[in-house]
Amino acid sequence: MKKIITFIVLGFLLYACSKVPFTGRSRLDAVSDAEIMPLVNEQYSQVLKEEKVVTNTAQGQAVVRVGKRMAAAVEKFLIQEGYPEVAASFDWQFNLIQSDQVNAWCMPGGKVAFYTGIMPITQDDTGIAVVMGHEIAHAVASHSRERMSNGLAANFGMSMLSSAIGQNPTLTQAIFLQSVGIGSELGMLSFSRKHELEADELGLVFMAVAGYDPRQAPIFWERMSAVGGGSPPEFLSTHPGPESRIEKLNQQMPKAMQYYEQSK
Repeated sequence: MKKIITFIVLGFLLYACSKVPFTGRSRLDAVSDAEIMPLVNEQYSQVLKEEKVVTNTAQGQAVVRVGKRMAAAVEKFLIQEGYPEVAASFDWQFNLIQSDQVNAWCMPGGKVAFYTGIMPITQDDTGIAVVMGHEIAHAVASHSRERMSNGLAANFGMSMLSSAIGQNPTLTQAIFLQSVGIGSELGMLSFSRKHELEADELGLVFMAVAGYDPRQAPIFWERMSAVGGGSPPEFLSTHPGPESRIEKLNQQMPKAMQYYEQSK
């Protein structure tokens, strides 16, 4: 745990701001890929050890198939658009986990997990691509690093080093888990909603450049919003309301359709 905290401290000492690829939004960028990737690799391996992995099933292979196709297209797109360093930062892994959770996530570096609970809603490869594009977008936009930077600043402030090492290793780990989308809220809901809309925008383009019809994205979110009755699934717990997100997706559709037509 001390090694984890050391990585975090170094990140804050090298505090910087950067811009999100394609959207140009400014973000706090105090934790680098080099600092967060040891945590990512450790946590992803732990998840695969503790959960029932069913990647070798037909559904699991569909996740892998769509994931590899989208990863290749997104990397090519990033390079074409002038982000070769972002494209080079990924070491993709795709797995399906047996769980009733209606959820999926992508850690930094392209470590992806889908849960079987979301598969009936995806219905087919295009539905998987909607979710995959959204989750890959979180990684491309470095939302996890931004969330972790904000979470550490909010919880530790200028006394981060002494507080984290002396009193709060558990909190530090919880901030990391939340930052990659599998932990508790920790008061960062407003950042999460902003990230979700940004991931929607980028994900729509990413599925289109991979040759998946982006017009299916609003239809998928309609299916998703109907799940669970009055209690939304975990995947929607920090997301904007379905009506507003579908409206924004439709507003962005003309641009996505241009990429889709070019992909044919």
